[in-house]
Parts: sequence; C-alpha cells; structure tokens
Amino acid sequence: MTASVVEVAGVTHAYGEGGRRRTVLDEVTVRLTERRVGIVGANGSGKSTFVRLLNGLVVPTSGMVTVNGLDTRRHGREIRRQVGFCFTDPDAQIVMPTVREDIAFGLRRRGLSRQEVESRVADALHRFGLADHADHPAHLLSGGQKQLLALASVLVTEPSVLVLDEPTTLLDLRNAALVAGHVDQLEQQVLLVTHHLELLAAYDRVLVFDAGRLVHDAGPDEAVAFYRKLMA
Repeated sequence: MTASVVEVAGVTHAYGEGGRRRTVLDEVTVRLTERRVGIVGANGSGKSTFVRLLNGLVVPTSGMVTVNGLDTRRHGREIRRQVGFCFTDPDAQIVMPTVREDIAFGLRRRGLSRQEVESRVADALHRFGLADHADHPAHLLSGGQKQLLALASVLVTEPSVLVLDEPTTLLDLRNAALVAGHVDQLEQQVLLVTHHLELLAAYDRVLVFDAGRLVHDAGPDEAVAFYRKLMA
C-alpha cells in the first residue's frame, strides 16, 4: 500500500476565548510520507491535538492540514474515509452492543451488499482473534480485546492511514505487546502516539513535541535520545 501524503502547514490551534485562550499547538509545519511515524512528548505537549488534526476531529485555528491534497476543513467526510483513528480508551469508540455489530457499524452507508459486509466482518473477527467473541457484549471484553475490537472496527473500513493515540497506555505488558504486534503487521501508513518508546525502534521517523511545538524530527534513535534528554 502506497503511503499517503500528510501535510501540516503553519498550523496553530488554540482553545477558549479572550483572556482564557490557550494555545496548544504553535506554528507546526511538517510533511509526512513515511509508512511508520512515531509521535512523542510529555502530557500536554500538543501531540494528541496534532494527531486529531490529521483526520479532521480538530480543525486548525490557523494554517492548513491536508491528506492527499484534501483539506480537513472542507473535506472532513472524505478525510475520515482515508484516515482511521484509534483512541487511548477503546470504550470511547465502541458504540454497538456486540462485537460483530460494532465491527459492522463502520460499514454502514458504504453502499456494500449484505454479503460483502458479512464477509468483511468475518475476516476482521478472524484476523484479530475475536471470532469466538463475535456475539459477546462488546463492553464486557477484556481491555486488550477491546483495543483489538477498536482496531478491527476501524480497519474493516480499509483506511489508507491509521492514527493511534497511545493505544497501549491502558494495557498490561502482554496485551500491549499483542496490540503492538498487530500494528506492526499492518499495510497501512501508521502514525503512532506513544509513551512506550521501545515500540518506535523500527519506525522510519519520530516527531518530538514540547510545549505545543515540534522541537525535533529525526530517525527513532536520535529522536528518542533527544526526548529522553529533554525530559531529564
């Protein structure tokens, strides 16, 4: 799968009005074409706001974000078809009663036949080891299974880019490794926000955020070393 072109040009983002206005991203410019991009930074550094900009969950206060030439301000629906998003807490995106129904939910309004939907759902259940739980209540799964369900529910729609905002933070070591293993095998372009720096060893590029700014952009060894020094 060919990597998409994600461009962030002179982007600033602020919340609030007047004296309560708070800038969380300040003049960020970056062009991303690599298949594996990591994003790191302390809590409150702006990294989560940055990745939410990439599929239009947040639009910039100033500047522009495009994916394959589509502006997130004007083409939100098309952007979200191309850019899938997984949150830290999978309960934030599990919306249907059962595992099977939740995976199928994202395929609504796609113009697919019932047979095609059932085929895609069955493939996703098998791929993520959830076939034995297909008709179980989704919110009663274990934490690791919920995160796999969140992945399955996004990937069944076949996005070209997958953004993951700290997907292993709430998991124990075993389930974190399981989720990371699935992510490593994906064909999609992956943009991963994480505090688990060991996950980035084989990545193509790592962005470091601090106080709302992109302060370093390099390969994983150099970027992680810079980040460790910054945090010390």
